[in-house]
Amino acid sequence: MNKLPGIRPRQSLGRRLDMAARRGFPATTTALLLLFAAAPLGLPGQAELQACVALSCVFFWSLFRPVSMTPVMVFLIGLLTDLLGFAPPGVGVLSLLFVHGFAMRWRRLLVRQGFVLVWLAFVAIATGTAALQWALTSLLTFRLLPPAPGLFQAAIGAGLYPALATLLTRAHHTLAEPERA
Repeated sequence: MNKLPGIRPRQSLGRRLDMAARRGFPATTTALLLLFAAAPLGLPGQAELQACVALSCVFFWSLFRPVSMTPVMVFLIGLLTDLLGFAPPGVGVLSLLFVHGFAMRWRRLLVRQGFVLVWLAFVAIATGTAALQWALTSLLTFRLLPPAPGLFQAAIGAGLYPALATLLTRAHHTLAEPERA
């Protein structure tokens, strides 16, 4: 059958809704996980956990579904992180945009690697992001803060990423191949 270039059948409403849901899934799940991490659970280090959830999700989705995790979505997730967290406004936004930029820059190399190398890259970026957040918070509060909370945040992020990446990988494969769900 010969198809003319540029002529395609009109997509059904169901197909368009399915595509929109698949495209919005990464940002929506990240926002829901952030809201869950912000719930009054009484966990020690819960503020650091929020930042690590956002960091892990943005890193993962920027690597494996970059079309769905756009800079605008990262900005909105960073804004939500700032509103839910205790850091000065803008620190979460800038940090997550930094993570997104790193993931996009090194995406072609990291996607072909095994989990251990991706995790080590995440540990490096989590440490760098914790240092960036510490520096920005110190600058914006006009005092030198102790680095221990930043190191704690990097350690939580390094420990949380494997578990979160396992769940997000399952969701990613389900999005890519819905018949496997």
